[in-house]
Amino acid sequence: MDTSTSFSNLISASQSKIKVFWRQIFLPFFISTLKQIDKFIDYLASHPLLDKLEAAYRHLFVIINQWATSFQQTHSYKKIGLYVQLTRLDKPIGILLLLWPTLIALWIAAEGWPDPLVLFVFVMGVILMRSAGCAINDYADRHIDSKVERTKQRPLTSGKITEKETLLVFTILSLAAFALVLLMNELTIWMSIGGIILAVSYPFMKRYHYLPQIHLGAAFGWAAPMAYTAQANEVTAVTWLIFLATILWATAYDTMYAMVDYDDDIKIGVKSTAILFGNQDKLIIGIIQLLLIVNLILIGLRAELSGFYYLGVTAASLFSAYQQYLIKDRERERCFQAFLNNNWFGLVLFIGVFLDYQFADRV
Repeated sequence: MDTSTSFSNLISASQSKIKVFWRQIFLPFFISTLKQIDKFIDYLASHPLLDKLEAAYRHLFVIINQWATSFQQTHSYKKIGLYVQLTRLDKPIGILLLLWPTLIALWIAAEGWPDPLVLFVFVMGVILMRSAGCAINDYADRHIDSKVERTKQRPLTSGKITEKETLLVFTILSLAAFALVLLMNELTIWMSIGGIILAVSYPFMKRYHYLPQIHLGAAFGWAAPMAYTAQANEVTAVTWLIFLATILWATAYDTMYAMVDYDDDIKIGVKSTAILFGNQDKLIIGIIQLLLIVNLILIGLRAELSGFYYLGVTAASLFSAYQQYLIKDRERERCFQAFLNNNWFGLVLFIGVFLDYQFADRV
């Protein structure tokens, strides 16, 4: 008998044994097991303990719901809601606009993933300082906001919280942010003083000059060099290019925001770039956006970034063009949409930086 015949007979015998095992052992065992599981499920479903657990769950749910409903009627709950409105935590667009350049600075400084502690400190710092900035802004504008349709119902302006409470919120948030900065290196701690000065002074600038949007850009942009120094412990040309890019970007989007309040600001005498630029506002915003894109290209060249980053810059350029389309008729709602659209501008830029450091060397 040759080898092939022996092998064929072995396979035939094995198949026969497998069929016997399947029919006489495995299937009966499997079916019997399923029946036992089914009986056990029926037993559990009909067991009195399950009914007691369900009743206890329903009772607990009712208690929690009653407590939540009761808590919503308390003075403390209403105060928390007012503080959320004061710090704009219910409107996170400002946090996002501050976060994107900060993350970009961190990723470029680290040439990839930043130190987890540094990342945590600056994400939390962005949230705390933006919230503190909103509080001090409302304090500075407490006599102005009542004359603007969009802002007259803010907690401080409407009298639902006091000036002392507003200043206390600002102080607590600022101290919390500074406490986080103390975990960073000495250079970053010293730079944080400049950040506080910019954040406190910005809200008052609209009374003295027509460029408060540039001041806001400096206040927002200061987080970028701080993040860079916290990660790399040095200041480089790229650091200041990111700072300049943030100033240009904030000037553009906050001018769009100021276009929403143009009529009210004219009446009450508040200054802004929207008023300064006048009928040339769209053109000047476009020029600023063009300078921003050039600046972003310089950042890419200096930081030796590649394809993914420039795809992000291209996508951001398309969003800038779309924003120009939105503001073309200076309609208040469309100008506000253009302002909000800048979140996507920042997001695609960060995605470009992230992907570049993550995958550029593998492509």
